[in-house]
Amino acid sequence: MSSITKQIQFVKSQIADYCQQYHREPHAVQLLAVSKTKPLSDIAEAYACGQRHFAENYVQEAVEKIQQAQLSDWQNEPIQWFFIGPLQSNKTRLVAQHFDWVQSIERLKIAQRLSDQRPEEMPALQICLQINISQEANKSGTDFEHVFELAQEVSKLPRIQLRGLMAIAQKFDDPQLLDESFSRLQQCFDQLSQLYPNIDTLSLGMSGDMGAAIAHGSTMVRIGSAIFGARN
Repeated sequence: MSSITKQIQFVKSQIADYCQQYHREPHAVQLLAVSKTKPLSDIAEAYACGQRHFAENYVQEAVEKIQQAQLSDWQNEPIQWFFIGPLQSNKTRLVAQHFDWVQSIERLKIAQRLSDQRPEEMPALQICLQINISQEANKSGTDFEHVFELAQEVSKLPRIQLRGLMAIAQKFDDPQLLDESFSRLQQCFDQLSQLYPNIDTLSLGMSGDMGAAIAHGSTMVRIGSAIFGARN
């Protein structure tokens, strides 16, 4: 058994334990394996033990992996590719043409370009709006005050589908502050899901704050180094 297989099994057991602890359904939280900087051989190991959702931050690197994966024998159960990094206007066409999800939308302009550039023969591109829940200057994301307006405009666009929210937590020394920021995000998610029936995804939580994220309604946790080891 490879180390990647062991780590995926361990992370999934952690997710199951947190779901039980916080009275969530066992399969309510999906594992998104963050494979940025890692070779396709590592992704193949994770795929072999059942992982199908992979996330990337760097467009050109990711597109090369996606194209290689399309030549593999994985097409009966294809990978779902998620883009989770900051997205510049000059890279939207590549993302629109190759990814299944984009979880880092903070501006209408980027969503509009993805909508315009999504090939008509492909399924709708699934979209999450990124919220900067702690208003940190070095983090991407819109703020709580503008997310409802952004959701209203993005939901009108063709060839993309609004599915939820994504956030990256600030590293707090005080767990109560983390809980407060996650609680506010959960309330925002609940309000949006009442307005838009397709909203069902709260992408929240990484290795260090996965438990708190699951306690506050996360439906998808993004785990990288705990599966694949330190970044290259």
